[in-house]
Amino acid sequence: MYRLGLLVLCSAAFQAAAPLAPRVPPPAAASADTNASRPGPPPTAGRRRLPNELGRIPILEYHVISDHDSRWSVGRDHFRRQLELLYERGYRPVTVAELIERRIALPAGLSPIVFTFDDASPSQLSYTEHDGKLEIDSTSAVGIWLAFHREHPDWENKATFCMLPAAAAGHAFFGDKGIAGQRTAWRFAKVRFLAQQGFELCDHTLWHANLGKYSDAVVEEQIARGALAIDSAVPGYRVRTFALPLGVWPRNRLLARAGSWRDPRTGRSVAYNFDAVLEVSGGPARSPYDPEFDPHRLPRVEVFGDALERLLDDLDRHGTRYVSAGEASGNHGRPRGGSGP
Repeated sequence: MYRLGLLVLCSAAFQAAAPLAPRVPPPAAASADTNASRPGPPPTAGRRRLPNELGRIPILEYHVISDHDSRWSVGRDHFRRQLELLYERGYRPVTVAELIERRIALPAGLSPIVFTFDDASPSQLSYTEHDGKLEIDSTSAVGIWLAFHREHPDWENKATFCMLPAAAAGHAFFGDKGIAGQRTAWRFAKVRFLAQQGFELCDHTLWHANLGKYSDAVVEEQIARGALAIDSAVPGYRVRTFALPLGVWPRNRLLARAGSWRDPRTGRSVAYNFDAVLEVSGGPARSPYDPEFDPHRLPRVEVFGDALERLLDDLDRHGTRYVSAGEASGNHGRPRGGSGP
């Protein structure tokens, strides 16, 4: 791939992006207090967990981290509590790339959880400047994550960021044009920081286009230019994962996995070929050892209200969570003492 030019100088039509929220039916209203009226953890939550490497693995989908909970945002304090809850309940993060490669190297009794962050808003990764020195905003999702990692070293920097490089309202590699105090010049440095820290970089198109509305040529351009922008920030980075904007497939579904775009200005071609495609909903994913596991159609769990807390309770109550056997080769047959997915 070659270096991206002035990416942010895209056309006005490109800036008029579709709403960044996935196209799904609205849920019932959730209480602002996610602990209110919610039953306690099931009796099995604190017991010794038996291996079940055919169990389900939640792929969590976050959008905005803010000062309150809403349909598309999770409050900062709530996000901190969720990390604590997952840690206490025996979950540890893995990336999408590790999931599809079956690189789930966890001690016996622990379970993998996949974090994905969509749309590259400033709330996910922002900078503050003090005396000319840039620092990670401690109230951003990455700032909260890194603080948790310092307290719990075995909670590694393993999350997947599905990014937009040129969308409106600051959704351009985590903020531009002064939106939320973020400068355009900081964008590539943020993407490089994520890669350096071990997080996975994921393509989410150029400006969050509804791929079901466009021709094959536009679909390929949107996806290829998203990958190209990542390469411009981190030259040579191999993008393994693609997240469907709005959860909408292109009319030619194969183009969500692989395609190419020819830059009319230079004649150069940019190709993409993903190992994983993320949908927008569907519940926890199958184990990569399940014969029906499909890396090119991975369901996710949207995190809002008390959806995560209820999901964890449900997985424990029914014994359907993936639990590591702690063995080098894994225990990929029927779960011992538990039930299948």
